[in-house]
Amino acid sequence: MVELAGRRNMRIRTALMLAASMILAVGMAEGMRPAQRLSEAKPPIALEAQVPVRFGHWKEDRSIVPVLPSPDVQASLDKLYSSTLARAYVNDRGERVMLSIAYGSDQSSSATAVHRPEFCYSAQGFSVTGAGDHQLALDGGVLPVRRLIGEQGRRFEPITYWITIDEEAALPGFARKLEQLRFGLRGQIPDGMLVRVSTVGLQLEDAFRLQEQFVRDLRQAMAPDIRTRYFGS
Repeated sequence: MVELAGRRNMRIRTALMLAASMILAVGMAEGMRPAQRLSEAKPPIALEAQVPVRFGHWKEDRSIVPVLPSPDVQASLDKLYSSTLARAYVNDRGERVMLSIAYGSDQSSSATAVHRPEFCYSAQGFSVTGAGDHQLALDGGVLPVRRLIGEQGRRFEPITYWITIDEEAALPGFARKLEQLRFGLRGQIPDGMLVRVSTVGLQLEDAFRLQEQFVRDLRQAMAPDIRTRYFGS
């Protein structure tokens, strides 16, 4: 009987220790949960105002409509992102580039992956294949970008995109998760955006070459104090 009571007490102590461990783990998780929104300490992002409609040899072309998300994807975007922008541009040679930007004040999770072209274009019935990652040369540095090819019927659309977290550019996958972890350990919630450019009607290499020039021209035209928010430092 004494042995039975001892076993009962041991089970009770074990249960109490497990409960205490669970409470401690929950407390630590709450303490490590990011709480500081970095966007609140910076000038606000205003896509319509900050992204110029005319710059260099480029001007907005309202005759072209970029690929837009399906209604269900758009509903998810409205929950995840603070603002979005979709425009088409044409240069003085008649070459066209489509631009899409989605900005969100909370880039601390993987939920924002819904707007990545791999998913966005697929939801519109496109076949999407990878064309490799690339280092796009900019004044004083490089911009890591991902290249894709979207195809739907006779439409052939090379795509270039990148992601920013706070003021750093990163590619989706390990690099982005590492950035998210770095901010999370500091208790910070980074903002960021996904920027996508694409073209139709050009051969693959010509399309990517035109997109690179467009990105450089756009970056040069933007105000220096917000440039890193769009292109990284």
